[in-house]
Amino acid sequence: MVWGVGVIGAGPGASALHLPTLDRLAERFSVVHVSDSGSGRAASLASRIGAAASVGTSALLADPAVEVVAICSPPDQHAAQVRAAVGAGVRAILCEKPLATTASDAAEIVETCMDAGIPLVVATNHLYDPAWARAKRHLVSRQSSIRAVSASVALPPNGRFHAAVTELLDAGGTRRGGAPDLADPDVAASVVRQLVLGLAIHDLPAIRDLAPEFERVDFAAPLPPIGYAVGFRSGGISILLTAVMLPDGPDPLWRLTVDTDDDRLDVEFPPAFVHAGSADIRVRLGEGRTTTYRRDRADGYLAEWLALADLLDGAATTEYHELLDDALFAIALADAAAEAVRSGAST
Repeated sequence: MVWGVGVIGAGPGASALHLPTLDRLAERFSVVHVSDSGSGRAASLASRIGAAASVGTSALLADPAVEVVAICSPPDQHAAQVRAAVGAGVRAILCEKPLATTASDAAEIVETCMDAGIPLVVATNHLYDPAWARAKRHLVSRQSSIRAVSASVALPPNGRFHAAVTELLDAGGTRRGGAPDLADPDVAASVVRQLVLGLAIHDLPAIRDLAPEFERVDFAAPLPPIGYAVGFRSGGISILLTAVMLPDGPDPLWRLTVDTDDDRLDVEFPPAFVHAGSADIRVRLGEGRTTTYRRDRADGYLAEWLALADLLDGAATTEYHELLDDALFAIALADAAAEAVRSGAST
């Protein structure tokens, strides 16, 4: 069966990631409708694939051809759009990360989907990356104690994050234009919270896989021009998150590192918006040997849609409580990191 997909949002996530992925899965899914918030991009995307286009969500959710909804809008719209999709009676939902930006919204929409029996997938592509499953198998087979985890990100400027930070600052009454005033504790806290839920969120479900019990933030600070450094503890493990976006910075880097008592495992993910197969895995063993795992042609974007197909076919069951725990973990971290910045615990 081919499921009709309605895509809410026509930004880079939809155009560069989800539409090309769904084209690879034409035997399972067909994009039938694309909507935007008024930018006009939906019409351009839809015209390339013979789909309908609209502004807002009402027409898309009322389209009888739409059976599955992909929510690719800004994070602060996710919760309301999940509720609307459930109310419209769609068969399944794939929602971009984060699922919600507040704990109450996360709990409500997960419960709403669960009560309605609607399969839900959160598009955490790093967690779905086949390389992460291999990394987990390695850690389990070695039975090593995990000592520390770090996620290091270096990226070129991303217009979505710059715009989000600017809009957030304007709403707080600060001056328009220019770099955010990171010397202002409230501004700095808002920037860090926004980036944890918009950027660090890529790795947090995988980190929660290893260290599920969030304890505390030890330090947090914004990094100019756009970035963060956050140190926290979870499940007794020290975790460091760093990210920076520099106009003339280094080549893109997205690396998750796990240090155990006898080896070091590096998972290096492809740059965002690139379909380049799975992540690279390199293991440096304590005795000095290095092992590199074979890359998979499939990536996390493909795997998350295949997971949704399995849910629709009844071959798998939605783990609603895991989705909620992932969301609550990320929100608790974002809130605690913001508070650490605001209170001065950033040095």
